[in-house]
Amino acid sequence: MVFVPNLYICLNNLPCYQVALDQNTTTAKEKILKKVRQALIFKSKAMYANIDLESNIYTQPPAHEPILETFARNFTQAHGQFIYCDNKFDFIDKLLTLIDRKKYKNLHCWEADIQQHLKESGITFNYDVAQIEKAQVGITGCESLIARMGSILLSSTKNGRAISISPSTHIVVAYTTQVVMEMKDAMQVIKNKYGRNTPTMLSYVTGPSRTADIERTLVLGAHGPKELFVFLIDDQHHH
Repeated sequence: MVFVPNLYICLNNLPCYQVALDQNTTTAKEKILKKVRQALIFKSKAMYANIDLESNIYTQPPAHEPILETFARNFTQAHGQFIYCDNKFDFIDKLLTLIDRKKYKNLHCWEADIQQHLKESGITFNYDVAQIEKAQVGITGCESLIARMGSILLSSTKNGRAISISPSTHIVVAYTTQVVMEMKDAMQVIKNKYGRNTPTMLSYVTGPSRTADIERTLVLGAHGPKELFVFLIDDQHHH
């Protein structure tokens, strides 16, 4: 056995630490635990006893402003392009107009219900996931539209993340019944819809991709779509 100050090392067995070293460690540990116990017993007076944790921290929208207008206003302020549609037929008509005006060629759509609308209107689209890198436009639905922030809540249930990021243009097809005021309302929709089977991906999108890292100059489409459209179909007043 070799002696080292404050430490014994057994050559034939695992290292054996001197009892004094364990006592020092225990003493330091006990000092910390003692302070913790004292803090729990003798609680200090709260510096901010009357702090309000319940009130809404967001600026309130103008009085009596409809929730759809609140979303449209905040969404367009974030450089999104908002298109209201009276019904599904109006949606197809306005989508065809946009495609013709923008000369879109390579549209991708992976959702069956939206694909059906496109097929009925004669709009050509691609649904091959492997060719998403070639897509000019990605068309998706959404889980909710959040009026307070002008944001879109997407999930992985029907679409992967690639279709909302890879194409230079992202078109979201939504319905007026999907518009909620707060983020917590959108999460409640997810909880009610999926229960314990929460989608593996939830993504909040607020306007097209943008950055101002270089000389504080705003650049759109830096890390994702340069254009973001929301076609909002009224499903409350028309059947």
